[in-house]
Amino acid sequence: MKKLMQVPFSLAAMERKWLSPLLATASLSILLLLVGIFTLGSSGRRPVLGLSRELVQSVQGITDEDPLARLPRPPKLAYLISGTIGDGPQMQRTLQALYHPHNYYLLHLDREAPESERLDLSRYLDSEPVFLEAKNVFVVAKANLVTYKGPTMIAATLHGAAILLRKAKDWNWFINLSASDYPLITQDDLLHVLSYLPKDLNFIEHTSDIVTWKEEQRVKPIIIDPGFYQLEKSDIFWMTQRRAVPSAFRLFTGSAWAALTRNFIEYTNSGWDNLPRTVLMYYANFVSSPEGYFHTVLCNSEEFRNTTVNHDLHYIAWDNPPKQHPLSLTLDFFHNMTMSGAAFARKFNKDDPVLDKIDQDILRRPKGKFSPGGWCVGSGDDPCAARGDYTLLRPGPGARRFEDLVVRLLSPENFRTQQCIAV
Repeated sequence: MKKLMQVPFSLAAMERKWLSPLLATASLSILLLLVGIFTLGSSGRRPVLGLSRELVQSVQGITDEDPLARLPRPPKLAYLISGTIGDGPQMQRTLQALYHPHNYYLLHLDREAPESERLDLSRYLDSEPVFLEAKNVFVVAKANLVTYKGPTMIAATLHGAAILLRKAKDWNWFINLSASDYPLITQDDLLHVLSYLPKDLNFIEHTSDIVTWKEEQRVKPIIIDPGFYQLEKSDIFWMTQRRAVPSAFRLFTGSAWAALTRNFIEYTNSGWDNLPRTVLMYYANFVSSPEGYFHTVLCNSEEFRNTTVNHDLHYIAWDNPPKQHPLSLTLDFFHNMTMSGAAFARKFNKDDPVLDKIDQDILRRPKGKFSPGGWCVGSGDDPCAARGDYTLLRPGPGARRFEDLVVRLLSPENFRTQQCIAV
């Protein structure tokens, strides 16, 4: 099957407008793939929000019109980047690697971070002309107290999502990251591939296979998070009582990291039925609620359950058998993480040499500067010092790797069969 970007690597670095005739043919292929996927259907499943007719019309338009006119406009992404005490410099580096004037960024240093660290981050944001021009980087003014393993983590995520909903009306996907995350492709690569996809796909790793240890250690215990009512940070504490597995809804669990649609984020913030609030109340006493809340709401919602793609767009390495935390990524993981096709990876230790290699070999990012993209029209050591059209993309080899991953995820054997399956 043809892929989204069937072009030589020598051409991949050119602006998309010069690749239009080639990309029009390639986009026709992926749209036909999507039409086939979304019209497959299966017993007991609703079609995905009537996508088929729209996709067919898009395919017909590409064949009937000037390819230049049919080049899709890139989507807009809304990032929440979270950190705690000592994460300020790492958060700044992650922002530089991720930055694109077309997107939105919200930074949250939790209440444990000292005021001096917040001031340093604010000074940096005030010193970058492009931030002032684009007006697309924000800071959570009233920081939240976040307890490890506690539901204050999901409360902080919902708070950040609500701020981004209010700040900007035109973004398509909400992506939550931490200061220990880092991109494996450029934003031009990511936006380019996403521009050919339906905007109602929710990328979230999920399963209903709650193995015995999770049921005993996470589902049945009842915990209290002091971060909801105390000014100082302390650990969660455990109640002596235990509770049964819910029967009113099915529990799903998975990665705490996701790329969720604006429509779904609006639903979780101001749900037009009571499911998001009911599930949130349940997870208020759940260990590691970020690994279950969004998953459970998505997969128990008739409107959204067929929009899931079972992947969190991350490369994460684990021990075998997995332990509580993933492995810290080093140069030993560089090849595997690059070839994974993932858009992001975690977790990285501060200033690990592998970050320099990602900057140099993948992002082409000068030290202390932004990752260059089509919007950067300068030269020399800082090509982003001069800025052009924010919607102009210059996808590179990373777009092909990410495209390969997306095509696999949306293939008939992986897409429907991995959606909110009840085990």
